[in-house]
Amino acid sequence: MMNKQFVKSCVLGSLLLGFAHLSSPVLGQTVSLNKKWETSATLKEPESVLYDKANKVLYVSNINNPAGNADGNGSIGRVSLNGNIQKVEWVVGGMDSPKGLGLAKGLLYVADLTKVVVIDTKTAKVVRTIPVNDAGMLNDITVDAQGVVYVSDSDKKRVYRLNNNQAEVWLEKDFFQKPNGLLAHQNKFYLIDMTAGIFYEVDTKTKELRQIAEGLKGGDGIIPYGKDFIISNWNGEINYVTAGGQVTKLLDTKAEKVNAADIEYIPEQNLLLVPTFFANKVVAYQVKK
Repeated sequence: MMNKQFVKSCVLGSLLLGFAHLSSPVLGQTVSLNKKWETSATLKEPESVLYDKANKVLYVSNINNPAGNADGNGSIGRVSLNGNIQKVEWVVGGMDSPKGLGLAKGLLYVADLTKVVVIDTKTAKVVRTIPVNDAGMLNDITVDAQGVVYVSDSDKKRVYRLNNNQAEVWLEKDFFQKPNGLLAHQNKFYLIDMTAGIFYEVDTKTKELRQIAEGLKGGDGIIPYGKDFIISNWNGEINYVTAGGQVTKLLDTKAEKVNAADIEYIPEQNLLLVPTFFANKVVAYQVKK
């Protein structure tokens, strides 16, 4: 006769294996993207989009000829929340290749090659330019709850922090390959190395890194989604990444040659905003569970 305890163990083990198999893909599979709108294709290589809740508008960084580098023709555009382009070049002058955007106290911070350009959102004027000594290619920007601005340098493998309108090296690791996307959220800090494809949590005190997920090569923008994250792949993918590191692809537009650069999210509308770079538009998707 078969031992009852053995039978119970087998049954329990089977149930646990079944639950483990069920729970692994479920969360990622219950999240989907449905296109809601897209702008006209008149933007100029849009790299980043940012939501200004106070003014109920979107800002878009126009690189305008990525190969030009220091060509002086970069700009910031304004887009309404329903996808109408209010002005392709809302702010011009003083920008070469604007990428990441951040807001702090009514000021728009723009990562622009080797400097941070600061724009007054009320007047649409450049009020300050902050040079970053020894910078390579400034890429993404995030702002923490205290209004402190952080900027990634993909070429020099660093993250800078702005302090009294001066840039100081805040994080630098030899093993970084190409740090890009940054996120300061709920007193935590996150970073994605787009070449290595690794998504990290950074201890803001010790600067130690904890790997959350891998396999995210091309990783660009990071937005929080509940306890989890949505991360874009510049080549044309949107991935859902759980806090536990499970990665699920939500969107793939590589075949259409449509990029997915530095994304933004409007929680009140469950709206994900994707700048498409060479496709010259911003596309909005409803995020649904």
